[in-house]
Amino acid sequence: MTAAARRRPGRSIGRTLTGLGVALSLAFGAIAAGAGYWQVLRSQDLAASPDDIAVIAASRQVVRGVILDRDGGTLATSKRDANGEPYRVYASRSVSGVIGYASRLYGSAGLERAYDAQISGVVPADPLRGLLRKFQGLPSDPQTVQTTLSLAIQERAVKLLGADTGAVVMLNPQTGAIIALASTPIYDATAISNPATSKATFEALQNDPSQPLLPRATQGLYVPGSVFKIVTAIAALESGAINPDTSYAEQPAAETKGLTISGYTIHDGHHTQTGSRALTFPEAVEVSCNVYFALTALKTGGEALDARAEDLGFGKPLLFPLSTSSSQVTGGGGEFGGGFRDAVELATAGFGQGETFVTPLQMALVAAAVANGGTIMQPRLVDAFVGRDGTTTVNAEVWRRAMSSQTAAEVTAAMIRAVEGELGRQFTSGAQIAGIQVAGKSGTAEIGGGTEPHSWFIGFAPADNPTIAIAVVVEHGGRGGARAAPIAGDLMRMALGL
Repeated sequence: MTAAARRRPGRSIGRTLTGLGVALSLAFGAIAAGAGYWQVLRSQDLAASPDDIAVIAASRQVVRGVILDRDGGTLATSKRDANGEPYRVYASRSVSGVIGYASRLYGSAGLERAYDAQISGVVPADPLRGLLRKFQGLPSDPQTVQTTLSLAIQERAVKLLGADTGAVVMLNPQTGAIIALASTPIYDATAISNPATSKATFEALQNDPSQPLLPRATQGLYVPGSVFKIVTAIAALESGAINPDTSYAEQPAAETKGLTISGYTIHDGHHTQTGSRALTFPEAVEVSCNVYFALTALKTGGEALDARAEDLGFGKPLLFPLSTSSSQVTGGGGEFGGGFRDAVELATAGFGQGETFVTPLQMALVAAAVANGGTIMQPRLVDAFVGRDGTTTVNAEVWRRAMSSQTAAEVTAAMIRAVEGELGRQFTSGAQIAGIQVAGKSGTAEIGGGTEPHSWFIGFAPADNPTIAIAVVVEHGGRGGARAAPIAGDLMRMALGL
């Protein structure tokens, strides 16, 4: 045997041991990195989860922190029952759909659930204290939650909705701060929290056919009708399918005879004031022409419409503290582009019918995106968490860029006509504000079965420097903005201090 042959086994064992050492080092490194990630970087997220055992235990034993509106008014506080145990008391039923409830028997909902860890003090204001507490056994620090909500506007929204079922979402498009998030009918959250009345109240609410426990502003799914034309407009302008001067030669005649697509006829009320003139984009928005937007959806294409809607937040739950339903342009599964089944579904989606369903929060964000030059700020409900050891401020953050500033400007100009124009005012009566230019769009959502349609309005003000964006839906509220537009106008005037 040669010397080279005698040395080869040794070198082979050495290489094996070296490789094994490297593999073990990498494995232990990965374990250490994982432990550091979950126990340090993600420890706050895990500790704040509503499903965390410590959070659940604390929520049943600790006197929860106070919840305040943006002006410092109390929205939720705590009392003690006959046994000396704490339970929640809510200042107004109007906030039931957003603040929710905290109950020993039924858990929590709404903001009470989303920020359970902070309210019960499992997660303190100081992140460093949160990291050290697990080693030091420090006591809990229930946080006072300073929300972005205005109780006065919230109560006004509920009062204006009255006996109607519906929702109002108002926010500042420049900061994403939610000012009002109202759903009707409302319920008595204190009665759910109070152990003496909890069971009877909750069971009655569960059996109520009007579904008062459903937070319609965030989880209600509605046919949007003509307010969805703003989404179609954004997709069409962004894709280059149309420009503000685009018109369709077949549109005037189709308003009286109908627009037939693949054997299906789309009808639209003839706009006698425009005669036989083919409408441009701003004119079509002002008179809310279904034919124009059916043709625009077909010209834009299903893929572009669905993709732009996704940029606005459609297709998945919104990034928001409360649970939200996913808005959709189409039910999907089709092969016509973007998941549409055929040209008929795409054309009807162009004016917000067919398989298109939205939440009021989603449509408020559409209005906010236009108002903010194409940028959507992350919607938020909290300004700050305040504990004995410090304050955690929740800053405004950009969520996504939904369109160019040019598209936003073109859509804004059309929405101004829809509220302020001679013809547009007929569809948005009540949304106007003296001395302030308002941009908006009303909507009639046909739901079939001979049932009265839903009434919609989305918009923002002042149009030249928007600080308010709003979406209002009133179930079975009649055609156009008959019910929704006056509610929006009243609330915008109040928010602007007029």
